[in-house]
Amino acid sequence: MLVQIEEFIINNLQLIFDQIGWLGVTALLVFENATGITPSEIILGLAGWMLIEAHGTPFTGVFLWGLLAAFGSTLGSSLTYWAARAGGRPMVEKILRWFRIDPQQIARVESLFQKWGLGLVLFGRMVPGLRTLINIPAGMTRMPFWRFMLYTFVGAYLWCTLLLSIGYFLGHEWWLISEYINKAAPWLLAAAALGLVIAIVWRLSKKQRVPSSNPN
Repeated sequence: MLVQIEEFIINNLQLIFDQIGWLGVTALLVFENATGITPSEIILGLAGWMLIEAHGTPFTGVFLWGLLAAFGSTLGSSLTYWAARAGGRPMVEKILRWFRIDPQQIARVESLFQKWGLGLVLFGRMVPGLRTLINIPAGMTRMPFWRFMLYTFVGAYLWCTLLLSIGYFLGHEWWLISEYINKAAPWLLAAAALGLVIAIVWRLSKKQRVPSSNPN
């Protein structure tokens, strides 16, 4: 059933964008970030070409429309966050059954989340296969929602503008975006890991700073 839903969406993407444009992009990103169904690279790769480049919009439009895409991604992620936060482990187990997610995947993400926390929410948004699962441990551990939303939006914006940019430059060959993303996956993981390390070092150095005392 889930496969059929994804195939239906992918087969009708151009029709959806023709009919409702960026509203369709936003709605699909809400759905994708809440369920993991339909890869964002397909949605945004086509949008980068069909709704930006093909309309003659300058490349700078990518950064403006990326805000709307990030909004949809953040909204979808928030739905899963609140489901996990309100329903706890029983709700998470239902989510895993509904969307056929391997429990071991969630266990690994939970382990990463315990280690990296907010850094995973921010940089994990740019890692396929991880980005939509982060919402669950964030909700179960009751991470402050405003922090979750802020870090999710920033990470999603970076990811969305990247995909829109690739679609923009690929043009009619936008469908090659999945191939490029798969090839770049190790580099994305490395970049995310580097970002996490930098964030942790910065945080530790900030904690270790001793404010200078005023003798007067």
